[in-house]
Amino acid sequence: MTYKNFTVETDADGIALVTWNMPDKSMNVFTVEVMDEIEAIVDATVADEAVKGVVFTSGKSSFSGGADLTMIKGMFSMLHEEKVKDPANAVQKLFDAAGRMSWLWRKIETNGKPWVSAINGTCMGGAFELSLACHGRVASNAKSVKLALPEVKVGIFPGAGGTQRVSRLTNAQDALQMMTTGQTLTPQRAKAMNLVHQVVEPDQLISAAKQMIKDGLKPVAPWDEKGFKAPGGGIWTPASAQLWPAAPAILRRETAGNYPAALAILKCVYEGLQVPFDTGLRIEQRYFTQIVQTTEAFSMIRSLFISLQELGKGARRPAGQPKSDIKKVGVVGAGFMGASIAYVTAAAGLAVVLIDRDMEAANKGKAVAENLVAGAVGKGKMTKEAGEKLLSLITPTEDYNTLSDADLVIEAVFEDRDVKKAVIEKVEAVLPEGAIFASNTSTLPITGLAKNSKRPVDFIGVHFFSPVEKMMLTEVILGEQTGDKALAVALDYVSMIKKTPIVVNDTRGFFVNRCVFRYINEAYDMLIEGVPAVMIENAAKMAGMPVGPLSLNDEVAVDLSQKIMKASIADLGADAVVPEHMSLINKMVDELDRRGRKNGKGFYDYPAKPLKKSLWPGLKDLYAQKKPADVDVTVLKQRLLVTIALEAARTMEEGIVTDPREADVGSILGFGFAPYTGGTLSYIDGMGVKTFVELCEKLAKDYGPHFAPTPLLKEMAQKGETFYGRFDPYGAVKTAA
Repeated sequence: MTYKNFTVETDADGIALVTWNMPDKSMNVFTVEVMDEIEAIVDATVADEAVKGVVFTSGKSSFSGGADLTMIKGMFSMLHEEKVKDPANAVQKLFDAAGRMSWLWRKIETNGKPWVSAINGTCMGGAFELSLACHGRVASNAKSVKLALPEVKVGIFPGAGGTQRVSRLTNAQDALQMMTTGQTLTPQRAKAMNLVHQVVEPDQLISAAKQMIKDGLKPVAPWDEKGFKAPGGGIWTPASAQLWPAAPAILRRETAGNYPAALAILKCVYEGLQVPFDTGLRIEQRYFTQIVQTTEAFSMIRSLFISLQELGKGARRPAGQPKSDIKKVGVVGAGFMGASIAYVTAAAGLAVVLIDRDMEAANKGKAVAENLVAGAVGKGKMTKEAGEKLLSLITPTEDYNTLSDADLVIEAVFEDRDVKKAVIEKVEAVLPEGAIFASNTSTLPITGLAKNSKRPVDFIGVHFFSPVEKMMLTEVILGEQTGDKALAVALDYVSMIKKTPIVVNDTRGFFVNRCVFRYINEAYDMLIEGVPAVMIENAAKMAGMPVGPLSLNDEVAVDLSQKIMKASIADLGADAVVPEHMSLINKMVDELDRRGRKNGKGFYDYPAKPLKKSLWPGLKDLYAQKKPADVDVTVLKQRLLVTIALEAARTMEEGIVTDPREADVGSILGFGFAPYTGGTLSYIDGMGVKTFVELCEKLAKDYGPHFAPTPLLKEMAQKGETFYGRFDPYGAVKTAA
């Protein structure tokens, strides 16, 4: 029998090698078709008496990334359609669909013949759960091999037996830590946790897997044998008596109760360890069915799984533009930002010329890249040879003539219009016809900068976030005259450096910075009202933000906030900035020299290591302090999230952002907006636009007109619309404009 996605070869020893190699896919993923073929292979190998055992591996450099987009979308579409017709039956169908993979893996586990998973590369989610259902597991020791059950990061949890098998293979504490955080394991760590049996050289992987079968591997899982006990003795032991009472509290400390899937993992493990294995699978299946129906799961899967992949694959790329042939990139400005851009560009295999005013400055820029390479090599994330190759692609220079054959030039000089104007003129004097000029400005409108260009159709913004090598988001900004080719080249470049782009139209602060400074400004309001700084920071974290607004302000620099405020007043008038905000920041910078982390003192104090940062005690002396008991933490949380979401809604109304996927993904990747919400617009859709408008009106009454809902929001509330309904990203072919 032949299969579309698998080959099956049985050797003289009766061992069937099943190789998963999906055509036209860079990575194997689970689809309904793949599942059907796996089941057919199980049936065929069981029926074939010549087959003594099965080795399951991948024909690609990775093992599998887990479920396919279409499979996830299909589950949600089915649920939505069935709920309209028959709500009760919809849940039953969801329950059955949720259990398909789980019971298929159980079929492998109980088929009567030994199966060994030979893990040759990245093995995530359902693929790792399949491996755990095999009787033997062998992993290559290649650095590319990573194993994880990361489902909690997209709002769900390992629902194909993961919670039951991991907790029966390793101790409960490690199992919970791994699954509630989505922790990625090396093969060595997985072996130490008893999740794989052997770690071998890549060229020995298949032979080692076959040898396990030849050595008499039993086709029975440990939990199916009489007398099985979970590591540590299960639930009713002294160690468990210490673990389980504290586990929910520890989880709440880490998640603030915002991630129901993480709590469901605790329940699955705690309840599952007290019952037979098959009953444990049914417990897992029921909790999975419940979690999939939550707003958090729907929103997180849509934004962090589906939309993230769609944007990464060029969802906003203009139709009809040929694939860009980018071979050489120029980076002008060898400061930390420019040097980091050169680093990620060279890491993608592209030649880079790194230009600055003189060779000393250019060489300093390359030294930044050298330090980044040294750090990556030291941590084992890059080989010495790969690091040397990367650095060989970066050429520091002061000569603009080296740009005469560049395909793309990225300007990353100081945020000053005159400085950028001079750079644009120098670059365009030598830049070949058809090459694209991109500015990395973070605050200056692209249309204004493009007025200095002789070919504004080839002028675009590409805004990186610091640290460039870690931040996965890039804003691509369209000027009024930016053409489709410039957009296509920018998006292709961002794809090559393995970052996720969002496309935004031109405005001061673009999308991310507008939202970030709205978050910070709300914290200024709270400080001025007398809310203790520690309550502001803790409320932000309880709301799901990764860092508090005052800590974030220190990171971006308090004096940068001052510069932006002054520039806004100069360009837009005094009303562009709240006077009390300006007074606060002027005092922090000019009187107290508290500029943020960079000079060791801002809203926080930054003592020498190993001491940790702490809020500056003097903050409480700036304004009369309220008693903590008089401050409603729930309202603080609402204000911090609502002010950001409202700003995101304004960008949609103004046409700055035109696709809700980009507002959601951009807000999470750009500044960590409460991931459990699915992003800024999913936060609004999740509670309902009508409810959001009512909340805005209440906050506006109590805390100021900046909370007033926009005309668009009021209209949507009246019509019962959602952002994903009104601005349906799939309703028509999206264009850049």
